[in-house]
Amino acid sequence: MHDRKPACIARCITTEEVSLAVRQVTAAGLSVTVRGGGHNVAGLAIADDAVLIDLSLMRAVTVDQAAQRAQAQGGCLLGDVDAATAPYGLACPTGVVSQTGLGGLALGGGYGWLARKWGLTCDHVIAVEIVLADGSVVEASEDQNPDLLWALRGGGGNFGIVTRFTLRLRPVASVQYHSRVYHLDDAPRVLDAYRRLARQQPRDLHTVAAMKYGRESDEEPRLFVNAAWLGDPEAGPPAFSSVCGQVAPRTAGTRTMSYLQLQGLGDHGEPKGNRYFTKSCYLRDVPAAAVHEFIQAARGMRSRLSSIDFEYLGGAIGDVAGGDSAFPNRLAPYIYTVSAQWRESADDDDNIAWARSGVDRLKDFQHGGAYVNYLQDEGGDRALETYGAERYRRLARIKNSYDPDNVFRVNQNIRPSSDVNTIEGNG
Repeated sequence: MHDRKPACIARCITTEEVSLAVRQVTAAGLSVTVRGGGHNVAGLAIADDAVLIDLSLMRAVTVDQAAQRAQAQGGCLLGDVDAATAPYGLACPTGVVSQTGLGGLALGGGYGWLARKWGLTCDHVIAVEIVLADGSVVEASEDQNPDLLWALRGGGGNFGIVTRFTLRLRPVASVQYHSRVYHLDDAPRVLDAYRRLARQQPRDLHTVAAMKYGRESDEEPRLFVNAAWLGDPEAGPPAFSSVCGQVAPRTAGTRTMSYLQLQGLGDHGEPKGNRYFTKSCYLRDVPAAAVHEFIQAARGMRSRLSSIDFEYLGGAIGDVAGGDSAFPNRLAPYIYTVSAQWRESADDDDNIAWARSGVDRLKDFQHGGAYVNYLQDEGGDRALETYGAERYRRLARIKNSYDPDNVFRVNQNIRPSSDVNTIEGNG
C-alpha cells in the first residue's frame, strides 16, 4: 500500500545504535521515521527521503516470574512477548494479532481479549528506556521522568524511540473460547440482545461481533459472535449464551485453548502481503437504527476479505482515572471498526471508499473521539480532536520538554507547546 523510498534504513541492534542514528539524522537535517513491528496500516513507519530507524532486530524478552514482570525490546512483536511469558502462565494484555508490534500498540493504547478483565496494554507499561530527540537515553517510570511515562501511556510515538518496555504481567492459564455464526438477517435480534446485556457482562467475558464472509460458498457476509471466557469453566457457556440471546445460530462451538492459541486466532484473518485500510469510531449506543447501518455496510462490502467489527468495552478499561494516563476516551462504551482488505492495487479506491462510508454512516450514533492506533490519514487537527483540548495541551507541554523541534513527527502528531497558546486561547 505504501510505496515510499527512504533515504536510508538504519537497522539497529542496541540502544546505543539507536542513539547514534538519531544524533546523526538530526545533525544532517533529515526527517526520521521509526519501525517497530511494521503493522500500522497508515504506513507511518516509512516516508520518502527520511531515515527509517528499524528496531525489528531488537526482539529480546526476559521474564521475572516472581515479580510478574517482563522486559521487552522495542522491536518485539506481540507473539514474542506471548511466547516468552506463556510458559510461566503469565501474559501482558495486548492486541489480537501476533504480528503486531508491541511498541506501536502499547504507546497508543492496546485493546485485546484481556482488556475488560485487566485493562489496556499501556496500563501495564511500568517503565521504559527511551532515546530522545537529542540522542540521550533516559528511563521513564513513576520515579524517573513520570511526566514522560504519563505521555507514553497513550500518547503514541511522539516523544522518542522506546528501546525497552518493562511490563506488568497477569496470570493467564487456559481460555474458554466461544463462537457462533448467524445469518445476516438474524443480526438485528442477536445484536439487540448483545446491546441489552453488554453492560452486565462479567469481566471474565469479552465478546466481539464481526460481519464478514466465512465459507467460500457464502453468498453474503455472516454475523460472527466470538468470546473469550477467563473464569470458572462451568460458568462460561451460560454467560456467553445470555449475551447472544435466543436466536439459533447457523453454527456454534466451544473449546478450551491456551492463551497462545487464542492469540494466534487473528493471524489467518490479517495475513502479510494484502492491502489494508481501516476506519474506526466509538459509539455511545447501538439501537436498531445503528444495527441497520452495520448491515447495510456489510452488504456493500467490496472484498470478501474485509470485515466490520464491533464490541462493548467497559470493565477494567475504565478503572484507570482519566487523568492518570494520556489515553483518552476510556469510558467510550463501544468501538466499531471497518477493516477493508484486498489484494489488487486496481481495487484501492473502491475499498478505501467503502471503509470511509462504513464509519461515516454511523455519525448519528458516535460517542466522539477516536482510537489513535486506528487513525489512518486524517491529518489536520485529528490528534487534537482525539485527545481533547485539555489532554492535548498537557501532551504538547511534555512534547516541548522532550522533543521541542518535533523530530518525531511522522505519526499522529502532537505538536510542541509553541502551538499550545492557540489551543488554550480557544479551549
